Amino acid sequence: MNDYRPLLQAWDLYLFAEGRHHHPHHFLGAHRREVDGVEGVLFAVWAPNAQRISVVGDFNQWDGRRHPMWRHEGGVWECFIPAVSEGERYKYELLGADDRLCLKSDPYGRRFELRPADASIIEQSHYQWGDEAWLQQRAQNDWLHAPMSIYEVHLGSWKKDEQYHFLDYRRLAEELPAYVKELGFTHIELLPVTEHPLDASWGYQCSGYFAATARFGDPDGLRALIDACHQQGIGVILDWVPAHFPRDEHALARFDGTPLYEHADPKRGEHKDWGTLVFDYGRPEVKAFLIASAIYWLEDFHIDGLRVDAVASMLYLDYSRKDGEWSPNVHGGRENLEAIALLRDLNTLIGAEHPGVLTMAEESTAWPAVSHPVHEGGLGFSMKWNMGWMNDTLDYIHLEPIHRKHHHHRLTFGLTYAFSENFVLPLSHDEVVHLKRSLLEKLPGNRAQQLAGLRLLYLWQYTTPGKKLLFMGAELAQPHEWDWDAPLDWSLLEKPEHCGIHDYLGALNQLYKEHPALHAHDFEACGFQWLNADDADNSVYSFARHGDGRTLVVVLNFTPVVRTGYRLPLPGEGKGRRLLSSAGPDVATEYFEAERVGCHGREWSALVDLPGLVGVVYEFEM
Repeated sequence: MNDYRPLLQAWDLYLFAEGRHHHPHHFLGAHRREVDGVEGVLFAVWAPNAQRISVVGDFNQWDGRRHPMWRHEGGVWECFIPAVSEGERYKYELLGADDRLCLKSDPYGRRFELRPADASIIEQSHYQWGDEAWLQQRAQNDWLHAPMSIYEVHLGSWKKDEQYHFLDYRRLAEELPAYVKELGFTHIELLPVTEHPLDASWGYQCSGYFAATARFGDPDGLRALIDACHQQGIGVILDWVPAHFPRDEHALARFDGTPLYEHADPKRGEHKDWGTLVFDYGRPEVKAFLIASAIYWLEDFHIDGLRVDAVASMLYLDYSRKDGEWSPNVHGGRENLEAIALLRDLNTLIGAEHPGVLTMAEESTAWPAVSHPVHEGGLGFSMKWNMGWMNDTLDYIHLEPIHRKHHHHRLTFGLTYAFSENFVLPLSHDEVVHLKRSLLEKLPGNRAQQLAGLRLLYLWQYTTPGKKLLFMGAELAQPHEWDWDAPLDWSLLEKPEHCGIHDYLGALNQLYKEHPALHAHDFEACGFQWLNADDADNSVYSFARHGDGRTLVVVLNFTPVVRTGYRLPLPGEGKGRRLLSSAGPDVATEYFEAERVGCHGREWSALVDLPGLVGVVYEFEM
């Protein structure tokens, strides 16, 4: 029997019930404690509709009669068990409101068994961080005007070991940060590494919101990976999924025999397309759970940013639902008011208490002011993925060059709204899987033309306003789409044409970081100027980027036709010097001097030679 009660503090329980406790993970879950000189573990779980709960585990032969829990008003149960050791497995045995006896993993568990096993594990970190300088610098960083190029990574398929097994966090710490630094990226974004039951979900159906997945080792191993990134000057962004969770019986679904974490109304509580459940964002304890999960990763793992998945599905009650399949809000509208409140509260809290930490929304609609401050009516995200730019760009580059002149606006349209949000330009994992083909395969022509088109695509991305994101393998020019169950094809680096793409992307990152014109005003119209947006007949685009008193001129030829003596409009009188050509260091005009010859409404211009399927960046001294 439990002779140590109650140990939880009334004030913590009150704030939790109000949804205003930002750290309920400090008392819910399993925590090492000393009570009356006795060392043990205090277990606590929220299950207001359970008829009884016991803690079962290695320490009591999984016998539910040994350690029954004691219930507080409000539905939090607790039990202190002496002499329980770190690393022991446990679950909660619940008699639910539906009279079913079940075993549940701990919603606040910080470590789990390797799937398919699913018990929680008592965990206490012993990691000693070495990233103090990074954290101090991060808090002072002006990310709005700083370069940000993100290497998106699925840890399970970046590399495999000699036995074709996953690399563990510590081996990844030895290899991944150094590789990313060599390529010149500023950040890594991890596809979800929160615990999840199914490899094929890539982590997007999460069952452990406070646990690093055991696929790659223990939680301190993940801390070592993040620390290694920071010591290499690389930020780490975590893909975080508050939009839905799986139905697995051992986890959150009908946790106490009732819809507890999920909304009770199936019209709000289910994603039929995904086969998952939707959180009840209006329930205070669920709101506290989600906010605490986000804060936990920032504080306990030193994460530098959260990319929030599937935000559109949270914002709209009718998301992917037909008429009659959704319930309107109290005002009769389709906006999910509770989810909106959650996102605003979370972003406000992070902005106030964690300076320098970023939040990014994967939001695929035209919802207004996603990245605007909450006090201005926005959702408060730091940035938003620009899915419109991505779709328009990939639609355009898929076209045969002869047809591109009829769709010239697809690349220019994005600049009409480019400064309405703080945009990230993503070429993510979602675009190279499920028969969508690799970026290289999306391009028309023979292999040489595809490789030239890929270089041109990357130059367009890196010179267009917005922060940058590329999925792993983009630097290898993989000729096949992403296989989440296999490593990247590293043997491609033995081929000059693929190694050339790798080196070219490194050069792009270097150029992007060295020249403020390419990053200092990503979110301000003063940083971009069209020189000629209307040359559809030639499928040529030219524009200027401004920053730090300097100007770069960019010209892109999206056909294989060589444009000899092309008249390039310029922002004024001056001279141009080639900084980078997508076709190599000696391709395209190296220098030019402006002439007072009118072109496309501009007083000054110059003649340049443009090879086919080539983009060029010039430094322009006015």
